[in-house]
Amino acid sequence: MKLGWNFKTGLNRHLTSWKSTDDPSSGEYTYSVDPHGLPQLFLHKGNKKVFRSGPWYGQQFKGDPVLRENPVFKPIFVFDFDEVSYSYETKDNIISRFVLSQSGLIQHFSWNDHHSSWFSEFTIQGDRCDDYGLCGAYGTCNIKSSPVCKCLNGFEPRLQQEWRMLKWSGGCVSKNSQVCRNGDAFKQFTGMKLPDAAEFHTNYSISIDHCEAECSKNCSCVAYAKLDINASGKGCIAWFGDLFDIREVSVNGQDFYVRVPVSELDSNVDGNKRKKLILLPVTVSVTSTIIVSALWLIIKKWRRNGARETDFQLSAGRARSERNEFELPSFEIAIIEAATGNFSIYNKIGEGGFGPVYKGQLPSGREIAVKRLSESSGQGLQEFKNEVMLISQLQHRNLVKLLGCCIHGEDKMLVYEYMPNRSLDSLLFDETKRSVLSWQRRLDIITGIARGLVYLHRDSRLRIIHRDLKASNVLLDSEMNPKISDFGMARMFGGDQTEAKTKRVVGTYGYMPPEYAIDGHFSFKSDVFSFGVLLLELLSGKKNKGFLHPDHKLNLLGHAWKLCNEGRDLELMDPLLENEFPTSGVQRCIQVGLLCVQQLPEERPTMPSVLLMLESESVLLPKPGRPGLYSERCFSETDSSSRGRLNSGSNDLTVTLVEGR
Repeated sequence: MKLGWNFKTGLNRHLTSWKSTDDPSSGEYTYSVDPHGLPQLFLHKGNKKVFRSGPWYGQQFKGDPVLRENPVFKPIFVFDFDEVSYSYETKDNIISRFVLSQSGLIQHFSWNDHHSSWFSEFTIQGDRCDDYGLCGAYGTCNIKSSPVCKCLNGFEPRLQQEWRMLKWSGGCVSKNSQVCRNGDAFKQFTGMKLPDAAEFHTNYSISIDHCEAECSKNCSCVAYAKLDINASGKGCIAWFGDLFDIREVSVNGQDFYVRVPVSELDSNVDGNKRKKLILLPVTVSVTSTIIVSALWLIIKKWRRNGARETDFQLSAGRARSERNEFELPSFEIAIIEAATGNFSIYNKIGEGGFGPVYKGQLPSGREIAVKRLSESSGQGLQEFKNEVMLISQLQHRNLVKLLGCCIHGEDKMLVYEYMPNRSLDSLLFDETKRSVLSWQRRLDIITGIARGLVYLHRDSRLRIIHRDLKASNVLLDSEMNPKISDFGMARMFGGDQTEAKTKRVVGTYGYMPPEYAIDGHFSFKSDVFSFGVLLLELLSGKKNKGFLHPDHKLNLLGHAWKLCNEGRDLELMDPLLENEFPTSGVQRCIQVGLLCVQQLPEERPTMPSVLLMLESESVLLPKPGRPGLYSERCFSETDSSSRGRLNSGSNDLTVTLVEGR
């Protein structure tokens, strides 16, 4: 791929989105190199800027960490009299590509030979601060703050009323309209994505000191920064006109200097010292009062709830470290209401145990999914905190990406990346839609889910048991890549902990292993059991819970085991596949699924072993033992996705009785 301009021929190479997934004609979005002075990449929707990379700075784009050199490719930028272009060269013969989706997402994919499919490496846009000009002129965005927008020091909102209503497009203005007449200076801002402006000048031969001197002479020069593109130690950019699209970044940030009144600089050191001496005893007093009050409230709450078990327990040391590191972007309710049409019924795309889910669109054009806690939900604040705490710290291409949350009064919402192909169950258990799930796609989904679980169980720093893995909690992106979602019931294990017990059993009947459904024991092998059920459902196109066969009363697990023992395992396969699958590969998958759902947890393989068995035909598989909960008599088939509590006296008890055969 190569983007940019050839000045000799006038050729402009750029990406253009499709109109839709089924229509390859030109869509609304274009991704291209801006040839005017400052080398940077822009995403446009029509003529409107919706995303900007930040300037090229020798080896990478400042403020855009994902485009730096990585194990997959090395970026190449050419900037001379003949052309300005961006391209990359792949490493280790990796095949990769950039894709601009019809919704405006810029994604990078790599080809996996073993699975003959594309895997998403990353998405260029990371969060809402990447929405171009979100905070208006002289406004800066910090995704870790609430609200995310604020004015640069020395500036104030242009329209105070709109700013209070979280409408930031009006931006900010200088607190002193006489700046450059009554004395001014340049204030340094660090760790920033350099701003955009209607006009800017670049000079690649002068030093930063010379740059400041030249900018000081011209009252129209509002800011300057070092721009060392050629790694010569020299280079300067100066902005003229309002500054847009500024944000604070944690990596690849840069310093720049903005013209402000002298009064905005902390020049009086002695005055500052006096202020500190005055503030110190006051601060200590106030802080002490706050600490004592907080401790009193904590002790009071602990005494009241001390005997109550929760499903979100952490070791004390790990809890402190994780909570200190936990930070998640917060969306204002006005943004969510505007994005979803005030939670219009027409934007409702589903409903789960947590509550309804709505499709929405941010001002940038980015599509989102908003999960709203229902008043009648069996889940509550603890599950909300659980999901936010866990998934915000997890990064894997087979886990759904949490963009942020919104808490407004009693309303609690989670904001996710939107998955255009919805949940797996919406396709798998629909006779009219299941045909899109070819054998290869089903195999890719199986291995993708396995990779996500391997990450949760072994590779992530948290080590997590999901506890509610099922078809409706696997989402499919535009490329049909699976992403595990819904971490409200997840548990985190620390140290060498491998199993635990709870009085409150949560999950979905049909996917829960026997030791958990009956005795409340759960471990990493609980997820392995759920994965095995899901695998057999993917192969057969049938649900485990509610499965009926005219010849016996076995559920799907028992039916699969019976066929396997009788040498008729291929009869399990979905008739819609019309035998268009490799016999040996299918038999291996069925055997792996049955190994995962064995009665005893210690007999089930671990997820790393499962992934190895799925991907390597050289691994010998043992003969599966009897499945757990393989024969059942169901008193009700009306609810295939129930969550029950096994506490005595509970009115919402929903248990499928088990009868061994």
